[in-house]
Amino acid sequence: MTIEPTDIPGCVVVHPRRHEDDRGHFARTWDGDVLEAAGLNGTVAQCSTSFNRERGTLRGMHLQDTPHQEAKLVRCTRGSMWDVCLDLRPDSPTRHRWHGEILSAENGVGLYIPEGCAHGFLTLEDETEVFYMISARYAPDAGRGVHYEDPAFAIEWPGEVRAVHPRDASYPFV
Repeated sequence: MTIEPTDIPGCVVVHPRRHEDDRGHFARTWDGDVLEAAGLNGTVAQCSTSFNRERGTLRGMHLQDTPHQEAKLVRCTRGSMWDVCLDLRPDSPTRHRWHGEILSAENGVGLYIPEGCAHGFLTLEDETEVFYMISARYAPDAGRGVHYEDPAFAIEWPGEVRAVHPRDASYPFV
């Protein structure tokens, strides 16, 4: 796998190196040593999945507060999505900036979201499935979020938001 930096420090695009033959392909999608060599968190404490029935489903913008901050490697295993990393780190030179990436089952690309950054996505197809590898265990009391339409961030969502959970719609603007 190869790591491509983005404009947000610590947020990287992870490209699997596919080895193809007549049966299909094989690719490494996680290597903690490679991530750690790049200065990233290579720990996996838990994995989660999200299934989204409809195109236009928005989830986000989520993060966990200190001391339960988490890094995530997010991949799309079915369908496609617009995945967003939003920098909320207080001392970051890119605070309130975001990076978006199309993730799909076809391209196999992953987006690494570092600690202190919020994560969210918009599905681009019906029946989209998302797989997360997360560096810290979920701590419900540490869960936080910001509004996905906050003009302070001006995230460019590439489609209509058709479904959003009331919790996500009620997150505050900064």
